[in-house]
Amino acid sequence: MAGHSKFKNIMYRKGAQDTKRAKIFARVSREIMVAVGAGGNTDPNKNPRLRAALALARSHNMPKDNIKKAIDKALGGDTGDHMEEVVYEGYGPGGTAIIVETLTDNRNRTASEVRTPFTKLGGNLGETGSVSYLFDHLGFVTYPKDQMSFDAAFEFGADHSADDVLDEDTHIRLVTPIETFATLRDAFMEHFGDPTDQGLVWLPKVTVDVPADKQEQFNKLIAKLEDLDDVQEIYSNANDTDE
Repeated sequence: MAGHSKFKNIMYRKGAQDTKRAKIFARVSREIMVAVGAGGNTDPNKNPRLRAALALARSHNMPKDNIKKAIDKALGGDTGDHMEEVVYEGYGPGGTAIIVETLTDNRNRTASEVRTPFTKLGGNLGETGSVSYLFDHLGFVTYPKDQMSFDAAFEFGADHSADDVLDEDTHIRLVTPIETFATLRDAFMEHFGDPTDQGLVWLPKVTVDVPADKQEQFNKLIAKLEDLDDVQEIYSNANDTDE
């Protein structure tokens, strides 16, 4: 299994400013809507992506009413059926590479909203593939240690094409190529129960330092992108300079 020591720091790069419950609930709601649309089924036992989304909702203590509204919206054909995942790529201040994952019901609106902070803050929104080659696209599944041991995770992961198993304080995180992510996630859910988190992540192959005179501009760009309702996750190859 290959090592991914960068995983933990990159995964939580945007966590500091993403603590508002309403923002988190909105994002989980979109994931539920997409899961319903993609799986075509509201039975979590027959729709693994929905089951994982519901587990994520529970881990954030999302009220049942919010979950029901997201499912009803997806079934209603008003917005949920048309929610789609769109990934934007671009360069930020100091030549940093940035990937922005969104869930949207209006591509034109989201593209315009994402492009604006890039343009105003020294960046440049690029075409598909313009920076993604600088990252590894991987899947992950996270379990608390009281739900599984590292040895059990390692052994089971090795049998299901896991790329790495990481010991992270109170949790075990499995990393896998995206081609085998759904298979590994479903197998672990069947054997160990629901994870506390799961999904896909972009990990930079090589990180870069943001020049001191560009750091404030870079931070503002990330903050503006984080504030956009359609933005789900943001990844960058910039070294984390937070204390």
